[in-house]
Amino acid sequence: MESEMKCNVSDTWSPKMPEGLDFEVSHHPLTMKQVVNLIVAMERFKGSESLTSTEFRDEDLLSMMLDSFMEEEIVFELGSAPQPQIRWTGEEQCSLNDGEKRTIVRVQNSMELHAVMLQGGSDLKKVVLNMSTYLNPAPGVEGRTVALGIKDTNLYLSCRKDGDTPTLHLEAVEDRTMLSGSDTSISLDSDMVRFLFYRQDTGVNISTLMSVAYQNWYVSTAQRNNLPLAMRLKSSNHSQIFSIREEVEHQS
Repeated sequence: MESEMKCNVSDTWSPKMPEGLDFEVSHHPLTMKQVVNLIVAMERFKGSESLTSTEFRDEDLLSMMLDSFMEEEIVFELGSAPQPQIRWTGEEQCSLNDGEKRTIVRVQNSMELHAVMLQGGSDLKKVVLNMSTYLNPAPGVEGRTVALGIKDTNLYLSCRKDGDTPTLHLEAVEDRTMLSGSDTSISLDSDMVRFLFYRQDTGVNISTLMSVAYQNWYVSTAQRNNLPLAMRLKSSNHSQIFSIREEVEHQS
């Protein structure tokens, strides 16, 4: 059995067209939005009594069609791009000596580290540090990202601003896993960045320690003996070179 479907436009809809304007329906399928736009445009044609066949121009048709289109406004929510995560990779124990071969020690009952020329037999006063290392999130910066904590304590070196100037502190961290552990990751826009430094090796066991939060500010020692470590700009006269030596735990 053969069936035939016929559709006559004039049987379903026959708007009155302005004189001189022909209406043609293409065989291409139309979307619902296109149909609505077409109907709106035709209704406007019907209401355009001022137009005659002699004055109806292509510009008039284009203007009517454009006025009938529904405008779509696409809103993109702009947000800050997610900051890279600095992931912990390991930890080792080490000690520091400055460029004058002075040992870094912690002043008893204080929150200060000093560079001191130790006498023979007083090596036990030196500070042993747990140096955590992280994947470097900034490929343009040479060096490894590290955090420096005093062994057997929850004290870490930090660089933060007091007023307008970055300063060096020993700061207690309640939860060490925030800086050290297989699940540890730190966002570059978090406040924990104050504990991070770039270890930049310039020779065998010769390194500098630059703040991640305040680049071009380095951990430095004064020219005089037994003065606190501080943060200084690279162009300063203070010593910013350290010998970082691995410490091996002695088994009893």
